[in-house]
Amino acid sequence: MMDKQQLRQIAYAARNDQADKDALSAGICDRFISQSWYQSAQTVLWYVHCRSEVRTLSALCRELANGKHIVVPYCTVDCNGERQLGLWRLNAVDELRPGMWNILEPPRERWAETGRRIAVEELDAVMVPGVAFDKHGGRLGNGAGYYDRLLGKVSADTVLAAVCYESQLLPRVPMEAHDVYLNFVITEKTIYAGQRQRD
Repeated sequence: MMDKQQLRQIAYAARNDQADKDALSAGICDRFISQSWYQSAQTVLWYVHCRSEVRTLSALCRELANGKHIVVPYCTVDCNGERQLGLWRLNAVDELRPGMWNILEPPRERWAETGRRIAVEELDAVMVPGVAFDKHGGRLGNGAGYYDRLLGKVSADTVLAAVCYESQLLPRVPMEAHDVYLNFVITEKTIYAGQRQRD
């Protein structure tokens, strides 16, 4: 069995080599948006893409214009100095600035603005990025642990849905006891139902 770093390298290469990223990303995001649980969700966490990830920015802009309550993450630390994602209510994409790893995020001086900070319990759905996934809802991240910690704190009825290219799927992602399975993995071809149970 290959270790996580070897699996990451395989998935990174597949994602980097993926053809037609713009067209496939548009279809994947449309599939995400069209789901009934997304349509009924009051507050949704979107990720802002970087590098070769599924491209989310144009669909995110469209959803903001349609009045969807969208939250974006930023990298910070908790009171113990542990890495965590902050959650920030977004009104317009031009509010974002390049942050850690050059990913667009709210500027640090605005993190504490009134009405912008969102508690993890308020999320109805989460668009989950990752390096690799499997059809059972297993996820392999970049290794920094930001999303692992977030996914471990969401409410039981929050829908966790990955968006990825079919080329990022592995037969099985190694999952440890603390890892959280996803409800859905959405690709350009279909939607796979993950092992995460909804009450």
